[in-house]
Amino acid sequence: MTDPTTHAAQDFAWMPDLIAANAAARAHAPAVTVDDTTWTWSTLAARSNAVASALQRDGHAPGDAVSICALSHPNYVALWLGALRAGVAVAPLPPSATPSQIAAMVADCGAKLLFLDAASESALAGETMHAAHLRLDTDAFDAWLSDDAPQPVHIKPKMPFNIIYSSGTTGVPKGIIHSQAMRWQHLKAGPALGYTPDAVTLLATPLYSNTTLVAFLPALAWGGHVVLMPKFDTAAYLALAESTRATHSMLVPVQYRRLMAHPAFDAHDLSSFQLKFATSAPFPAALKADVLRRWPGGLIEYYGMTEGGGGTVLVAHNHPEKLHTVGHPIPGHDIMLIGEDGEPVPTGEVGEIVGTSPAIMNGYANRPEATAQTFWTGPDGRTWVKTGDMGRFDADGFLQLMDRAKDMIISGGFNIYPSDLEAILSRHAAVVEVAVIGVPSDAWGETPVAIAVLRPGTTPDALKDWANAQLGKTQRLAAVVATDELPRSAIGKVLKRELRDRWTLPVP
Repeated sequence: MTDPTTHAAQDFAWMPDLIAANAAARAHAPAVTVDDTTWTWSTLAARSNAVASALQRDGHAPGDAVSICALSHPNYVALWLGALRAGVAVAPLPPSATPSQIAAMVADCGAKLLFLDAASESALAGETMHAAHLRLDTDAFDAWLSDDAPQPVHIKPKMPFNIIYSSGTTGVPKGIIHSQAMRWQHLKAGPALGYTPDAVTLLATPLYSNTTLVAFLPALAWGGHVVLMPKFDTAAYLALAESTRATHSMLVPVQYRRLMAHPAFDAHDLSSFQLKFATSAPFPAALKADVLRRWPGGLIEYYGMTEGGGGTVLVAHNHPEKLHTVGHPIPGHDIMLIGEDGEPVPTGEVGEIVGTSPAIMNGYANRPEATAQTFWTGPDGRTWVKTGDMGRFDADGFLQLMDRAKDMIISGGFNIYPSDLEAILSRHAAVVEVAVIGVPSDAWGETPVAIAVLRPGTTPDALKDWANAQLGKTQRLAAVVATDELPRSAIGKVLKRELRDRWTLPVP
């Protein structure tokens, strides 16, 4: 069997081939651990093949999709790899979404089969689903598996690898289709980042998040040991990092904040760490500096869109003077800042961030208009991705984020779109007008707060309770504040920047 590292220089390779090579070379080495369960590479490969064969038996063809809505579990990993082996795309869904959102996402991706855990099955009870469902955490899953060897499939680079749904929406979220070729761009850099058979990668973010997948997939592809936490807990994370001798981890900034604030942080032996990664939300420079000072190993921050395009990387331990930035463009990625006229802005001036690279989504599932709005044809004729974020390059070519043009809120690493929350709030008879903004939060980085003009008879707390009963867990409002009027521009647009300037006190 070929050494998997020989694939790293190829223009394209298929992840199941790497998994098979790892299983042949390291059959008895640990591959994945979740809670008290550890699977060797031999076991993981066998379970993945059994999934692939079962999907083929049930009529799932290359290019089809299956959905998973569950917390991290060994069978979740087998489903990911087995679906890939069958040429079937994975659409991982957030258990924190509302039942109607989950049903809509399953229908949108066309999945005929939805895998659930106990909590998700209970939450979806009574919801009309357009797919069969199967518990992945019961004996029924084992009974569903096939003992036959999976049939060979022909994979083309543009075929879908996964469909990642944008978080924080109340309608049907957009399904971001990543191709096999796009994911290979993420995977092939793994060995250079230390994802080797000796690596132990500790992940405490969910498997439906692209943040997790950026580390999870290359860690497995190159034969390392992946340790998954179904739910993040600071004390448990520190204990697990020490006991497993973790070498790598991907965390969102709010997790770094909680870990660094833990009273026992400095008492733990974290000397095994080689690299830690961060993405998904603004990472304050002071927090980066604290991580560099007190946590052994390097720190790398990524900036980019799940949709792909251009990304940047800050190797923080090599550039401690640039912690207020998100670094340089990743090699092979081009970043441009454009003005409202679509023309590039001079160095030092603020513009919208657009980027291009070999890592660009196929598009949004069933959303050609949204895809067209996100793609931008540059002056060179190439397809670029518009981020909606504003930034500027300094004289050294480091990108500094200035503002989020879309007013998106990032809470605990998850995107929340104020317009979706405003649409729900506006349905209440007592709401005259409302705007949702993100305010600083010690617990989540940011959290949504609604500023509303109310008719008599409803209190802000009553409105908050009413709205939160209809919102997903990651969307829920921290507070509703009553006001006499919302500040508006001359053309009637609500001035959210002014609202944020008024309400700047951190909330729990």
